[in-house]
Amino acid sequence: MQGENIVLDPRSLITGASAPLLGVALRAWSGTNWVETAVSRLDENALGDAVDALELRLAAGHPGSPPPGPSSSTVAAFDAPPPRSMREWGTEGALDWVRGVFGWATGMPSIKFAQVVLRWSEEERYYLNTAGANCFQRLDRVTAGIVAVAVENGRSEFNNFNVGRLGGREILEPINEATVRETAEGARALLAAKAPPTGPMNVLLDPGTTATFAHESFGHGAEADQFVRERSYLQPLVGQQLGPDSLTLVDDGSIPGGWGSMHFDDEGHPSQRTFLVDRGRFVGALHDRTTAFVLGAVPTGNARRADFLSQEFVRMTNTSVLPGEWSLEELVREAKDGIVLERWLSGIEDPLGGRMQIKVHQGHRIENGKVTELVSSMALSGSVLQFLKDIRAVGKAEKDPEIMPGFCRKGHGDMLPVGDAGTYLLSRAYVGPA
Repeated sequence: MQGENIVLDPRSLITGASAPLLGVALRAWSGTNWVETAVSRLDENALGDAVDALELRLAAGHPGSPPPGPSSSTVAAFDAPPPRSMREWGTEGALDWVRGVFGWATGMPSIKFAQVVLRWSEEERYYLNTAGANCFQRLDRVTAGIVAVAVENGRSEFNNFNVGRLGGREILEPINEATVRETAEGARALLAAKAPPTGPMNVLLDPGTTATFAHESFGHGAEADQFVRERSYLQPLVGQQLGPDSLTLVDDGSIPGGWGSMHFDDEGHPSQRTFLVDRGRFVGALHDRTTAFVLGAVPTGNARRADFLSQEFVRMTNTSVLPGEWSLEELVREAKDGIVLERWLSGIEDPLGGRMQIKVHQGHRIENGKVTELVSSMALSGSVLQFLKDIRAVGKAEKDPEIMPGFCRKGHGDMLPVGDAGTYLLSRAYVGPA
């Protein structure tokens, strides 16, 4: 694994190439649990020492049942670099692009501060097991963004625009002079925005906010190791109708180019689309081989490690609300009065208590079935189950839903790239200041 980070703002330019991270994790079944060792050198002596350490740990165990769940026997290789790789561009090429974007932003009236971020990584993972699995994959990820801050009459507001996918330099094409100008103008417009309303109301989530809802409602709570630990409010609800027939929610690590996509997981199981909610009914969870064995399911390709030094956990990939049948105009008329929540900022979930909070950067009032004035940042909060019950309609997709790039921790565990997608969605929730 290797890559580069560049951050430019009016005060500083930060550049940093990450040193290549190279190593091996070894795992074996002791008869009662998995034991592991890791080594950061690949020479014969280092690998021999790691094997010896693993055998010592196995000898201290208690032989028992065979390993849980099905072992992968996948044999596959995915080693195609992007046609326009970031590494071939070089640091100077990347810096020229960052400076160009920065110049577009700071050249706009009222923009007093801007920041441009560019990050890319090349990652190669090789998985072998004694059941015959032999898997290799190369994953090139690129993410970039622009933040513009407008200041007038002592008030400041910001706006941002981000992209991120698997691939190369082509991922940066949406960040151009026109989109940077639009981002800057959005910051200026917020200088005149009014405060949002507060209280329970009809809420129309834009695609990005719906995507965040997907992550926060059926994220960690749908990872089956939380079921095994009895730390998910969703566990007793499998098979129950939680929302309307129009709601379908999936986790899909097989989406070509998706930010959270991969060809197979860190147990060698191929990535796949897993239905979490099918036409309103909660139908299942995300599994590795251990949770699948314990809960009588099958692995879903969701065993993930941050790197060879990190523990494997059941983790999300790309979590999405699938499109429905309502146009935006129909959704606004159906809402009658309420708020459109736009441009998500962050989300928090409680996988044990079943509550969530989603912060957004801006919104628009809905009055008498029409979208009206711009309002500033706010937060949606409440019970996930109640929000699901109150969903009235899901919007159609005018194009393929965009997978938003993000990162997610598991407790105090390691950060992993995850993607989210959605479309407009109408429900009801409490809205208050962010």
